[in-house]
Amino acid sequence: QLQASGGGSVQAGGSLRLSCAGSGFIFDDYSIAWFSQAPGKGREGVSCIEGGTGTTYYIDSGKGRFTITSDNAKNTVYLQLNDLKREDTAVYYCARAKFCGSTWFVHGHYDYWGQGTLVTVSS
Repeated sequence: QLQASGGGSVQAGGSLRLSCAGSGFIFDDYSIAWFSQAPGKGREGVSCIEGGTGTTYYIDSGKGRFTITSDNAKNTVYLQLNDLKREDTAVYYCARAKFCGSTWFVHGHYDYWGQGTLVTVSS
């Protein structure tokens, strides 16, 4: 399973670190992505990290603000969110796939999802 945590309420400009802990599968064999779902909108790919190479991918609005990292010893992927904006308010989900690749931002690319963690950014 995948267990997401670390959400919370912050003011604009603040930071949060989300965690996605994996269990029950060989973590190193998979890539992990983060998606966000704002109220009334669909899920949007935020970032992905390749399990083998560590190659990372980001949504354009997250480049320079978000950083995805992986600690395979802890079976955990982190998403550091800096300089948060009101429009980052969303439920954040982590998901696994065999690879990220060119379709990393397509939610159908992933075979297993964790529960979400809520990030609320106020002005």
